[in-house]
Amino acid sequence: MVPEERLEQITQRFQYLEAAMADGASGADIASLAREYADLRPVVAQISAYRKLLSDLAEAETMLADPDMKELAEEELPLLRDRLPEAEHALQLSLLPRDAADARPAMLEIRPGTGGDEAALFAGDLLRMYQRYAETHGWKLDIIEQQDTELGGIKEVVAHIKGENVFARLKYESGVHRVQRVPSTESGGRIHTSAATVAVLPEAEDVDIQIDANDLRIDTMRSSGAGGQHVNTTDSAVRITHLPSGIVVTSSEKSQHRNREIAMQVLKTRLYDLERQRVDSERSADRAAQVGSGDRSERIRTYNFPQGRMTDHRINLTLYKLDQVMQGDLDEVIDALAADDQARMLAEMGT
Repeated sequence: MVPEERLEQITQRFQYLEAAMADGASGADIASLAREYADLRPVVAQISAYRKLLSDLAEAETMLADPDMKELAEEELPLLRDRLPEAEHALQLSLLPRDAADARPAMLEIRPGTGGDEAALFAGDLLRMYQRYAETHGWKLDIIEQQDTELGGIKEVVAHIKGENVFARLKYESGVHRVQRVPSTESGGRIHTSAATVAVLPEAEDVDIQIDANDLRIDTMRSSGAGGQHVNTTDSAVRITHLPSGIVVTSSEKSQHRNREIAMQVLKTRLYDLERQRVDSERSADRAAQVGSGDRSERIRTYNFPQGRMTDHRINLTLYKLDQVMQGDLDEVIDALAADDQARMLAEMGT
């Protein structure tokens, strides 16, 4: 179990933060203190609940020696002891290291992989799946850049999703999504296999990434395309190339000023993601095996339409509710992935 000294350190830190904010800090200091305070508050609540349970247990055991209270103590002790493992587990989970990016908005990028037109159609299906999932959680999803195919598929889409714990929920979606179905263009009824790649990146903040203006090449270009938001041709599209990394981002809103702002935010987010991957790689040589690692080449999930099933290969989870999944009913699989991730971290902590 977690040493009492560590619990006391956390409690004392929480009390310090509470006092510091009450005294009044300024600017960035108060914002930093408030974030840490908010992070520690649920942990301290779990510590208090755990300590209260231990206190109740000790009191009940003492009551056994009192003839007048023995019968009551014998009734209470089994109930209290039954609650102890659950309280210990809840406390352990609250103490797991949190991804600092979990509470952030996210950039969602979807691109077709192998499979030609069918892959592009599947990429469009995935976008609609995430749009519906965002709606059910009260998130706001805005399309930043979308290139459509003549058949109604998607060559590429970049979306910004804002809401509560967006990255914490969607980070498990990064990877290769494979589909098995009979394409609408297939006259012989044969099942085809194609794929699309999903990347979910936590939105970067200004303090995360500093970009030298000399490292950028900014081009203004004419934007046009078939369908979607590009029915009309505009002269306002902006393309930014980050020369050191080779990353290229574009934005095709009608406002050139807004395009530059959006493209810079996408660029910062991609550079921030590269830095996170570098740090994670240094921390774990076996990073590709971790749930939610974000490895773009990892095949994470198969959507089999003839059998109506979805299988997540990372945790060997199969659900025979593909229609609901494609309608945005993703919580069951995401909850399972999060639980598996927590179990891995608990194992690594030796608990």
